[in-house]
Amino acid sequence: MQYADDGLPAAEVLFEQAACGLLLSAADGRILRANATCCRWLGYHASELSGGMRVQDLLTMGGRVFHQTHWAPLLQMQGSVAEVKLDLLHRDGHTVPMLLNAVRREHAGTVCHELALMVVNDRHRYERELLQARKNAESALAAHREAEKALQESRDVLAQADRRKDEFLATLAHELRNPLAPMRNVLEILRRKQLADAQLLWCRDVLERQLRHMTHLVDDLLEVSRITQGKLALRRQPVELATAVQGAVEAARPMIEAASHQLQLEMPDETLVLDADPTRLTQVILNLLTNAAKYTPAGGHISLRVWREGGEVVLSVRDSGIGIPRQHLASVFEMFSQLAPALERSQGGLGIGLALVRGLVQLHGGTIHAESEGPGRGSEFLVRLPLSPQASPPPQSAQAARFAAEARRRVLVVDDNEDAARSLAMVLELQGHHVCTANDGADAIRMVRSFSPELVLLDIGLPQLNGYEVARHLRRQDWGRSLCLVALTGWGQQQDKRLAAEAGFDQHLTKPVEPDALAAILAQLPSQGGPAGAPDTPLG
Repeated sequence: MQYADDGLPAAEVLFEQAACGLLLSAADGRILRANATCCRWLGYHASELSGGMRVQDLLTMGGRVFHQTHWAPLLQMQGSVAEVKLDLLHRDGHTVPMLLNAVRREHAGTVCHELALMVVNDRHRYERELLQARKNAESALAAHREAEKALQESRDVLAQADRRKDEFLATLAHELRNPLAPMRNVLEILRRKQLADAQLLWCRDVLERQLRHMTHLVDDLLEVSRITQGKLALRRQPVELATAVQGAVEAARPMIEAASHQLQLEMPDETLVLDADPTRLTQVILNLLTNAAKYTPAGGHISLRVWREGGEVVLSVRDSGIGIPRQHLASVFEMFSQLAPALERSQGGLGIGLALVRGLVQLHGGTIHAESEGPGRGSEFLVRLPLSPQASPPPQSAQAARFAAEARRRVLVVDDNEDAARSLAMVLELQGHHVCTANDGADAIRMVRSFSPELVLLDIGLPQLNGYEVARHLRRQDWGRSLCLVALTGWGQQQDKRLAAEAGFDQHLTKPVEPDALAAILAQLPSQGGPAGAPDTPLG
């Protein structure tokens, strides 16, 4: 190798062995010189290239056209071209992809073109791989978009099915509650009669238990649906836990006694107060007790224990019933979940009671879990709820405590179901009230004018004018603004209550109405002769 005086390779060596092909041509393309790298890549000897060949001779047909239409004019106008990718012909005929830079210079009065050439086989491979990668990415993106579209369609279908389910549940509840209402009224009439026949008493008690159970199922079915949709709102207030426990035990007692179970109750001496919805809190305890009663063979043992742990209260309901396999302990709180032994029992239910309990406990900021030593060895459900910092619930107002209405009231019952209207009128008459009935909206308005009731119990689904239209009409009258209007209907969802409030109702009751709830409303009516006004517990 030749070296320069400074010890570095001589310029000639650097030219011949450069990392790129170097080629010098005349302005017409005639090759004047090519370095060794260029010759090796194209398969020519230097003397062959400089022996009369032109740059154009090394190009494919397309390259020659490009040379004539672009390469040569650009070199002449701007003096250089860069990063031009062309296929050059190897001496054996195959093409070699190359990237070319060219500069137009004048040497000793002669215009020459200096070309630098780079083989781009690896670049081609990278480009192909990049292109393939891009195609793969586009395919994956398209597949992802298709999957998202299919997922969204599935969500839409599920949402539509969910809406239809809610509509179906609401309609089912309405259709079930309508016949339940007169049955509940007749039961109340029977309860107020002195029945001497033991068989009739037994029949009345059976009918009452089964009616309560059916009403309970309808309410559970709707409320668990509202919880899953986040539509159930609690009406919190300071609640003494002992009161909720007492209410639940009294409600569950007929079912427990009918199955000859023994119920053991353990309560702490101290007063425990929760910030809770009293109705929902009682519902939680009642559902746990009825669940224990249903899944415990006759003559079993059920215990309800309550104790305090720090800032929480723990409530345990334990039974000697059918038990729960360990693998099913976590799933018993899922909606429509029932164990096989439970399905074989006549009181298996719908499988929503524990799902409802869990939802209500979580709404109160608490937790619930189940324990069992296995099939046939009983179960225990443990509920933990935060205690309220308030030591005791506020005392009831004198008006709220005045539960039983002693005064004789004028009540109009409006229902297109004649059995429901007449039976409710009989219940109220047995309480000493003066009652009239109407069976459609227009008749209801006429009766209000002629009868001047203090309270109107108004169904919503009425012929001619529905309950909303009747309420709006009455509220527009000067004499109708002080009327107490109560919607009494089988429609019991939140939107139904909102519509009732917007139409002018003071309260909304769901069929079948409990006599105590009706008595509470009557007790809250303004005293006769006193100022007229709405009750203390407005709707909404």
